[in-house]
Amino acid sequence: MSNLNEQMADRYKNNFLKEIEEQAEMGEWVKMCMQCGLCSGSCPTHFHSGWDHPPQEIFMLIRAGKREEVLNSQGMYMCTSCYNCYVRCPRKVPVTHVMHGIAEYAYRIGRAPKAQPTLHLSKTFWTNATKYGRVNEVQLTQSLYFKDGIGSGIKKAMEMQKEALGLVMAGRLNPMEALGMGHKCKDVSGIHKMLAKAEELEAKNKAAKADTAGKE
Repeated sequence: MSNLNEQMADRYKNNFLKEIEEQAEMGEWVKMCMQCGLCSGSCPTHFHSGWDHPPQEIFMLIRAGKREEVLNSQGMYMCTSCYNCYVRCPRKVPVTHVMHGIAEYAYRIGRAPKAQPTLHLSKTFWTNATKYGRVNEVQLTQSLYFKDGIGSGIKKAMEMQKEALGLVMAGRLNPMEALGMGHKCKDVSGIHKMLAKAEELEAKNKAAKADTAGKE
């Protein structure tokens, strides 16, 4: 276990519900779930083989103190943010936000599953978008295509060459973006400053939350 993971496990002992309530975004909503299953029935990815635990099962496992099973689950990463669950929940539990919050917490303490595809996409997209102030579609595609190696990347690129050429001809894709050129935001440095400030405020909030939890 990572140091932070060990610290959290030791701090909360067997009270995993309290750990999620205090450390995961909107984790305090977990106890409001009444296990009706509408979230799972409304989810467009419920049929996917990687969905080991749907939302209401994740919430039930948290309340049962099944820390290892939850943190090792792929369920939180299957969310597509369609918000069907949120809209249909009879108790208005913000299921989407809670699932993302649990996934972010697992990642923060070093417990996210290795090579998790949704996590890889999220990290790649975020890094790309924050670097340029907008998504560099060519570099994003390259990073996704070649994540499993050069051979796999070339194969995927060849399979999609017709679609890529069509986008270029329509002016919807700029090959120069591969070199960091093409469309850019006017004030990238301003965006970087804004994000740095947001990260600073988020770090302060998390530190204050952790300090409060440590004193209880």
